[in-house]
Parts: sequence; C-alpha cells; structure tokens
Amino acid sequence: MLFFVALQPADAQSKRKNKKATVSYPESTYESLEYRSIGPFRGGRSAAVTGVPGKPNLFYFGAAGGGVWKTEDGGQTYENISDGYFGGSIGSVAVAKSDPNVLYVGGGEVT
Repeated sequence: MLFFVALQPADAQSKRKNKKATVSYPESTYESLEYRSIGPFRGGRSAAVTGVPGKPNLFYFGAAGGGVWKTEDGGQTYENISDGYFGGSIGSVAVAKSDPNVLYVGGGEVT
C-alpha cells in the first residue's frame, strides 16, 4: 500500500511534463492584422538607455548603429536627436543630475 502511494506523485509529474506550454490560435485570428513599422527606423539594437527622473515617458537610447534617440510618449514614437553629430555606435547615455536637459553620450559599443 505504501508503495502505491509513493508512485502517485511521480505519475502526476510525468503527466504534467507532457502537456504543451503554449496555446495555439486559429490562423483566422490574425488575418485582419496588418504590419506597420513603429520605429525607430534607423535605430536598430541598443546598448544604452536612460530615463529622466520625474518624467516617466521620457527616455533616451543610444543605438549600436549610431545616433541618440528620444521618446516623450513612453516609446510610441522616437526622434533621432543626433543626426549630423554622431557617426558610430553609442555605448553610453546619461542625463546630468544637475540639469535634465544635459545628456552625456559615450561612443563605442559595450562588449
């Protein structure tokens, strides 16, 4: 009797492992969706991101492909604020504690 009780938890665990971890939806669920690019268009991947204290929707990020980008709407849209100034990858971005309008930007990619 004790042997039978000891096997039941192991049997329950093996049944749980065989279940799928994902849910499938019919293809018709996605038929009405259309692709749209939400940007940043030239930003690519980023290694440096910073926010501004007291402004929860304001962020800056430095792109590995070059440029510093700014969003004021929590990431819905981005603006490249460095065109004409930066040519290489950006590895670091920081907001000055003394003045949130001052950014410190470091070139090069973090490896």
